[in-house]
Amino acid sequence: MNVRRWMTPGIGVKRWLLVVFLGLLLLAVGVAHFLRQASRDFEPGGPLEGLVYVITLQFLPFPLRGFIVGVLGLGLVVLGSYRVIRVVTDPLRMPDGDQPLVELIYQKRFLAKGPRIVALGGGTGLSALLRGLKEHTSNLTAVVTVADDGGSSGVLREELGIPPVGDIRNCIAALADAEPLMSELLQYRFPTADGLLAGTAEGHGLAGHAVGNLLLAAMTAIEGGDFEEGVRRLNRILAVRGQVVPVSAVPLTLHARIASGDTVAGQSRIMRTEGIDRVWLTPDDVEASEDALTAIAEADLIVLGPGSLYTSVLPSLLIPSVRDAILTANATRLYVCNVATQEGETAGLDLSAHVAALIAHTSPGLIDLVLANNRFDARIPSDYHAETVRLAWPPVGMRSAPRLVLDDVVDPENAHHHDPVRLASAVMRVYERESSSRRRAVRTA
Repeated sequence: MNVRRWMTPGIGVKRWLLVVFLGLLLLAVGVAHFLRQASRDFEPGGPLEGLVYVITLQFLPFPLRGFIVGVLGLGLVVLGSYRVIRVVTDPLRMPDGDQPLVELIYQKRFLAKGPRIVALGGGTGLSALLRGLKEHTSNLTAVVTVADDGGSSGVLREELGIPPVGDIRNCIAALADAEPLMSELLQYRFPTADGLLAGTAEGHGLAGHAVGNLLLAAMTAIEGGDFEEGVRRLNRILAVRGQVVPVSAVPLTLHARIASGDTVAGQSRIMRTEGIDRVWLTPDDVEASEDALTAIAEADLIVLGPGSLYTSVLPSLLIPSVRDAILTANATRLYVCNVATQEGETAGLDLSAHVAALIAHTSPGLIDLVLANNRFDARIPSDYHAETVRLAWPPVGMRSAPRLVLDDVVDPENAHHHDPVRLASAVMRVYERESSSRRRAVRTA
C-alpha cells in the first residue's frame, strides 16, 4: 500500500475517512445511550443486568473503560479501512506491486489542480525537465522541435517523409505514467552491426532504430499519414501525464551561417559547428501546430529549454506564429539555460551570450526571467569535453535584460546535466513567486 500517496493533501481520501470516523463515533454514542437507558429498565438482579454490566466494563475504573474502548475502536477503524482499500485496489494491482488506482486518483485530484505549463525545446534537456515537472502538475504540454535529421529519426524522415520522432519519443517516455518501465521499452534500440545505422548503404532492417521511433511511425501510418494525430494517439495509449505535441507537422531543415560567412545545413551538422552567427528554417512559411498554439495561449507558465541553444531551443521559436503566440501570452516566460556548454554550437558561450543569441533571433520581450545554475562542485565525467556555463550578467548592450534567477539545478553526479527533481523544484518556485506577485499587483490595482 502506498500510504504516502493516499495521505497526500488534496487527494480527497482523508476527509471521507474522517466522515466515516465521525459517523461511527455518533453511532457509538447512540449505542451508549441505549445501553444506559436499557440498564436502568432492567429488573434489578436479573440476568440482563449482569450481561450489560460485563459488556460495559463496569467492573473497571471509569477512565480506564474509556481508554480501552477508544483504543479498540480506533484499531478496528484503521484495520477496516485498510482492508477495504486492499479489497478495492488488489484487483487493479500491477504484477510489480504498483498501485495504479491511487496513482490515478493522485493525478486526477491533486496533479490536475497544478498550473498549466508549456515547455518548448528538444533533446535530453527537455525530457529531464518534464520528468521532474510531472510530479507537480499533469497540465503539461511539451512542444517539441522537428528539425532533427540524424540517427534513426533522420532515416525515418528520409524514407517515410515524416517529421523526426526522436525528441518526441524522449518526451513521451519522460511523461508516461509507467516510466521508467515504459521509458526502457520506448528507448530500446535494436543493435547495429559495427555501429552501422539502419537505412545506410551498409545497414538494413531494424538495426539502429528505437522502438519508440517505430511506434510513432506506425501510428502516423495508421492515421493515414496524419503525424499530429499519430502523436496524439500515442499520448493516449501510453497514458502520458499531459501531452506531447510536435511544433509542426512538417519536417523542418535548420540552416546556420558561421562567422566566416559560410553556411551549414542540417541539425546534425550544425550541432558540431563553432562560431554560429545566425540560424534559420526552411520552409520559411511553415504553419505551427494548432495544439501548440492553443497550449501557449492558455498557459500559466512557458518554459524555453533547457536544451541545445541553436538546435533544440531556437528551431521552435523561429516559427513566426509560435514566437508571436509567446509574445502575446499572459503567462510568465522563463528561459532555462544549459548548465554546460556543448562542443561545437555553444563552445565558449557564457550565460549572457546564450541569452543574447536567443533574443537576437526572436524579440527583446520574449522572456521575463532566466534560470541559471549556481552550483559548480558537481562531478565532472572523465569524458567531459565542455565547460560550465559562466555566470556573466547582464548581456552586453541589452537595454532591458530579463530578470536573473540563480538556483541549484545541476545533477551532483554529472556536471553536464540538469537534475530533474532540482530543476522542476526551481521552476515551480519561480512560478509560485511570480504568481504571488501578480496576485498582489491585482489586489493593489
